[in-house]
Amino acid sequence: MQITQMIEAVQKKLKIQVDGKAGAETWGAIYAAIVKPTIGGVAPHLAISKVDERSEKHIATLLPEVQPIARALVQKAAANGINIKIISGLRTYAEQDALYAKGRTAPGPKVTNARGGYSNHNFGIAFDIGVFSGTSYLPESPKYKAVGVLGMDLGLEWGGNWTSIVDQPHFQLRPVWAAAMKERDMLAEFRSRVAGSQPLFA
Repeated sequence: MQITQMIEAVQKKLKIQVDGKAGAETWGAIYAAIVKPTIGGVAPHLAISKVDERSEKHIATLLPEVQPIARALVQKAAANGINIKIISGLRTYAEQDALYAKGRTAPGPKVTNARGGYSNHNFGIAFDIGVFSGTSYLPESPKYKAVGVLGMDLGLEWGGNWTSIVDQPHFQLRPVWAAAMKERDMLAEFRSRVAGSQPLFA
């Protein structure tokens, strides 16, 4: 039996989303089943301690399903000697269009291929991290690759694996309903759900 099949079997038994990835929800459900069902009255995966103030400002803009995993990534990086902060979360369509204009109709280098409504940042499932040395932000560092591995271990998709624009600071949590979808189809469904005031993650 493969490890993914084991994780899926555990997830089915615990009656949580089945994706074969041992992320915060899975570990929280295991904790609830073996140790205690709640921590301070909430589910264990939602009780992950808050991190630094700057990160929390951006984490608060993310969907509730993404927030504990973003915190877990900051904590997991720290446990491996890497200081990171969440430096970007949800963006409005207008904010995304302003980024898209860079290197095109506005000064600066191109930073994205996505217009408003065509970025996962527009739907609260994506965030960017920054690696820090003390208080100094490091725009480039081999530590981004190390954090990428940690993020994937938590069930996140990592922009460092992309081919069109490699984006090592970028992480996103794909909903289970979009597991087999191409990126463009998932984004189209997000836009449709936003237009119809439907839940984005469920």
